[in-house]
Amino acid sequence: MRAPEGFGWQLQRKEPSLAEVHRTIPVKSKTAWRRAAAFIGPGYLVAVGYMDPGNWATSLAGGSRFGYTLLVVALISNIMAIVLQSLCARLAIASGRDLAQACRDAFPKPVAMVLWFLAEVAIIATDIAEVIGTAIGLNLIFGIPLEIGVVITALDVFLILYLQKLGFRWVEALIITLLGVIAVCFGIQIALADPNWGEVIKGFAPTTEIVTNPEMLYIALGILGATVMPHNLYLHSGIVQTRDYGTSVPEKRQALKFATIDSTVALMFALTINASILILAAATFHQTGRTEVAELGEAHSLLAPLLGLAIAPTLFGVALLCCGINSTVTATLAGQIVMEGFLHIRLQPWLRRLITRAIAIVPAAGVTIWYGESGTAQLLILSQVVLSLQLSFAVFPLVMFTASRSKMGELIAPIWLTAFASVIAVVIAVLNAKLLVDFFFSGAAG
Repeated sequence: MRAPEGFGWQLQRKEPSLAEVHRTIPVKSKTAWRRAAAFIGPGYLVAVGYMDPGNWATSLAGGSRFGYTLLVVALISNIMAIVLQSLCARLAIASGRDLAQACRDAFPKPVAMVLWFLAEVAIIATDIAEVIGTAIGLNLIFGIPLEIGVVITALDVFLILYLQKLGFRWVEALIITLLGVIAVCFGIQIALADPNWGEVIKGFAPTTEIVTNPEMLYIALGILGATVMPHNLYLHSGIVQTRDYGTSVPEKRQALKFATIDSTVALMFALTINASILILAAATFHQTGRTEVAELGEAHSLLAPLLGLAIAPTLFGVALLCCGINSTVTATLAGQIVMEGFLHIRLQPWLRRLITRAIAIVPAAGVTIWYGESGTAQLLILSQVVLSLQLSFAVFPLVMFTASRSKMGELIAPIWLTAFASVIAVVIAVLNAKLLVDFFFSGAAG
């Protein structure tokens, strides 16, 4: 006997996430490969969050200072991401809820409101990082002043609105196209850098030096802390429901399989990009003794003389700009999912996105105008710390929900997956706590 929809939840689900595109993409087809192809898209929107400007900064620092050694940390971070994002797809498909709606339904209202506030803070912090990254990209390529570049990023609100009117597939097409541009840019730069591929392969093997060397451990924790983003958990559980996968258990099982394949392949692509940034930094900066390169602008200016080709810094800037645009699009969508899921607020799509973006642009523009480029660098660091603080408040509920038979029915997560995800949740909490302690103590010491 199958449990009725909503069984195990305190509240019945109201309107779905992103109601204007909910179940708008058909997936039924006679051939399995066409059904699988219909699910390609959400994973790549999620993958964007794993290669945002915060990731760029930590990968540059790790590669320039320690060569290829920290590639294994990028790999471990990616495995964590694959597991957590698969749980997001499972929650959405099994319950018909995104993570925000699930938290609102499962917890008392005061607890849900606290989680909403923390989620909003995390999305603002994420958006600040993306806005700054996009502005730096515009500055590097076109020479546009940072403060003007920050304001220009508001235009993506209208771009999303236009594309979503055409259909959610157009939003996904934009994201995937820009990811393709990023891949080409880094492919050319890696070929120019000609890294030591034997050392690259060794870099993916664990080494005790990462734990015993305090400086290396700190950068490694930074890479881990900047990889798994809270907003991605809300985002994935919302956008996977754009697929019209049916309501029966067999249809949901197939949807879960295809959605998991989509996110896993997309996150392996994200690993390739993150590893490319670290490899590029190792092959250019570390090999020439420039071990302190962590600023995006500094890396851009040094690439031409080191690689011997004038186009190299342009490729870097184009990749950063594409990355920033992608990240701002996905963070805005995540903001819409969180606002609707926790508060059940229904605003016009353009107004929702404008509010979300304005909340991020105001502090980013203020700091940029007041402090200049050095201020934006500090704001980037602060945004990563805020994200670290909030992450566990999204991960632990996700693991709890997907381990509950009353909430998930027949699609409950297997015991081994729940155990693995629980270990990941604890590891993330411990590592992020250490990052926070290091941040505040170093700040106090400074």
